[in-house]
Order: sequence, then C-alpha cells, then structure tokens
Amino acid sequence: MYLHLGQDTVVTYDEILGIFDLEATTVSKATRDYLANATKQGRVVNVGFELPKSFVVCRDKLGNTTVYISPISPSTLLKRSRNSLTGMK
Repeated sequence: MYLHLGQDTVVTYDEILGIFDLEATTVSKATRDYLANATKQGRVVNVGFELPKSFVVCRDKLGNTTVYISPISPSTLLKRSRNSLTGMK
C-alpha cells in the first residue's frame, strides 16, 4: 500500500517510521536538531511549495532514512492511511 504525501510523492507503508506535526514537534530542540542534521546530510525532501504542516520519516529496505516535508496535515495523512487499509476512498 502507498501513502500520497503531496505533489508526485508516494511512499509505501512499510517504509514509514513516523508522521509528525511540524508545528507541534519543532518546539523541541531535539526535533529541530534532528531536522537540521537531516538537512545537512541531504536526507530532506520538500514535497510541496505550500506551507509545510508535517514531516514523515521513512527508511527504505537498504536502511537509508529520508525525511519528507509535506504540506498535508498529519491528521489528513492518518485518515488517508486508514482509508487505504480499510479499502475505502
């Protein structure tokens, strides 16, 4: 199964480690440091040009971690994943 993160970006469910609310989690210095380090390492992909609302941490089968910055809210991403898993659209 796939989750659409915005624009032309989709990831498989088995790659997703976590979906996070950007505004709520960046209050923490640890989260800000994590995102800054991921950016320096070239592991951050901006999925859209609109205001970012969430970030999704994924790990592929080779163990490479990618952070997707998405304009879609975490609650909408969660609803999409639930609808996909139950076969609803």
